[in-house]
Formats: sequence, structure tokens, C-alpha cells
Amino acid sequence: MDFLRPASWEEALAAKAEHPTAVPIAGGTDVMVEINFDHRRPEYLMDLHRVGDLFEWEVGERRVRLGASVPYSRIMEHLRAELPGLALASHTVASPQIRNRGGVGGNLGTASPAGDAHPALLAAGAEVEVESVRGSRMIPIDRFYTGVKRNALAPDELIRAVHIDKADGPQQFSKVGTRNAMVIAVCAFGLALHPGSRRVRTGIGSAAPTPVRALAAEEFLNAALEDGGFWENGRVITPSVAKEFAALCAAACNPIDDVRGTAGYRRHAVGVMARRTLTWTWESYRGTARATEGVA
Repeated sequence: MDFLRPASWEEALAAKAEHPTAVPIAGGTDVMVEINFDHRRPEYLMDLHRVGDLFEWEVGERRVRLGASVPYSRIMEHLRAELPGLALASHTVASPQIRNRGGVGGNLGTASPAGDAHPALLAAGAEVEVESVRGSRMIPIDRFYTGVKRNALAPDELIRAVHIDKADGPQQFSKVGTRNAMVIAVCAFGLALHPGSRRVRTGIGSAAPTPVRALAAEEFLNAALEDGGFWENGRVITPSVAKEFAALCAAACNPIDDVRGTAGYRRHAVGVMARRTLTWTWESYRGTARATEGVA
């Protein structure tokens, strides 16, 4: 196994063009596990730790540009207001040591359905900035996951950053695991309210071959909120609406039985998390709306 150590982004792209099978490593929290268990033996490892651009972020007027290697701990500390769903998901990643090393780019590159960042990125409607010596492109998060641990990257492309709209409403993340830390998700769920566009987006992890959205559940809830005037009147969402939303989220799953949980349990747990996160986010939205009206 040969080790490549580019000192700049341009050197990294050139090395990836010359060695398309090279496996990028920044935090190493996914790749090293696979190597240690002999699940993967790449011909080349490409250390990206010297590429400083990957560890930087920019907060714009509307969006956050998050470098692929920005550690989860930095997201928790500095971007909680702008990216609340991703900050909550970052809290659940493994241990403090791993949160100080791992970043969203690693989750995306590995594309494991159990990656903690995926539900939050799906719910927020992120875009992935990828680049090669041929040029750069933006991949909507909905089209990024192509199969079990497969993504839309071309062999010569690297992930440079993730672009995420700043939250204009409450966001939540929930995860079920066999213990509270250092655990792969049995299943996970992300929910984001987008009051500006009057839309709700979801993200489900570890309950299908890829991270997925509960599209039918979103359509149902979006229609129910609009038809009932909930965005304007701020009323409590009725139990029947919450129950149907949860059922549709559970139906969006296509899980398996494994050592961490059964398919049936995963479907049930996703439904429970969907109902709970909907309650939490909507109560937060109602509280913000009431406070705004009080100021006015």
C-alpha cells in the first residue's frame, strides 16, 4: 500500500487523476476501521490532512460552505445556529476524539447508510461540491447516494465542500443505538422545517440500502400544514396528522435484520422518531412565531 501526501488541493486533484483508485483519508475514522478489519486493502491511500482548504468554512448571507474535513466538534461549537440539525447529529458521532478528527466529507465518501450526517444533510437539502482536474460540479444530496456504500463521485473526483442553506426554521435529529456512545446507528431520523418555502424535509439513516427521504410523508405533511393554515395560525398539529406522518415515514424504510436490530424494529423506531421530532420542531416553531407576534 502506497501513501500519497499532497500539500495542496491542486496536488490532490493531480494525484487522484493519476491514481483513480486512491482512497482519500482525512479523519480516517471510516477508512482505518475497514483497513484494520481487512475489509479493504487499497493500492493507494491519499492523506488530505495537509490540504488546509478542506478544514475551513464560510457563512454567507444564505448558505454555509462547509469544507469536507471540518471536524464535527467545530460544527457543534461554531455552526449550531446556522446548521442546527447537523450540529445535533454531530453530537451523536462516536467519541470526543473521533468528533475532533472526523468530518462530513468522510461520511459522504463512505456513503454508509448508517452515517450520522446523512439524515441531517437530506433534511436540510444540501449540495455536495466535487472536483477533478476536469472541473467542478455540484451534486444535490438527493442524487448523491447511488447504492450501498456507493456514491455519485467519478473515479477521479474528490469531495471539496458541502453547501447547506442556513436554517430558517427548527431542525431536529434523533438516533437509536445499542448504547449512548461509540455506536453505529440502529436507525436515525432528521427533520427540518423550512418556513420560508413552507416545506418540510426528512432524512432517514440505517433503515434502507442508502440514506433516504420519506417523500410520501413529506407530501402528506406539507399538504396538511397548508390546507389547515398551520403555518399562519400556529396551531398544535393534530394527533391524526402526526400519526399518519409517522406511519408514512416508517413505510419509507426498506431495512434489514442484522446484529444491531431487526427490520421490524427499525420501521417502528423510525415512526416513533418521526412523530417525536415533528412534535419538537413544531413546538419550537410555534414558540418562535408567538414571540415574533409578541414583539410586533
